[in-house]
Amino acid sequence: MEKIKVGDLMTRSFIHTSPETTLIECSKIMLKKRVGSLILRENDELKGLLTERDILWVLTKKNKDINQIRAKDIATKKIITINPNASLEKAFYKMKKSNFKWLPVVSKKKVVGMLTIKDLLFIRPDLQSEIEDMKIREEAQKLKRIEGLRREGLCDECGEMDDALEEIGGRLVCEDCKEKIL
Repeated sequence: MEKIKVGDLMTRSFIHTSPETTLIECSKIMLKKRVGSLILRENDELKGLLTERDILWVLTKKNKDINQIRAKDIATKKIITINPNASLEKAFYKMKKSNFKWLPVVSKKKVVGMLTIKDLLFIRPDLQSEIEDMKIREEAQKLKRIEGLRREGLCDECGEMDDALEEIGGRLVCEDCKEKIL
């Protein structure tokens, strides 16, 4: 992997959208282009990364109108990036350390490509066993990021309105759901 650089292997025609795009539109783009992630960019600058897992998480965990949620609301903003001149070894190390399966490739503050774990496996299939050990980001991080999107009075468990919600395990739940959880 030493001689091949990130820029040699990266996808140059990566799929991207604006941070203001709704999750519905992001989903449509991902389906149409058959990709699992979208780079969020403005004026060629990286603003975030949205994955299909992020969207699925919102659909299953949040009782909020998906038409009101923008990509920037749930996308990962602190993204590990890599330079196109970096080695594939360095890219793999960054992916493994950060538990990300995608690395936006940035040169002079501009997004120029995307490198995925699949790209690395194409060149080095022997890395499969190490990749299987990589963890997926914690859902708790996402809970904190969209805390401001939570509608007050809405139980996170059942979705019903209630005036007396109680926080249990970082979630707002009604009395009925509290009894089920405890």
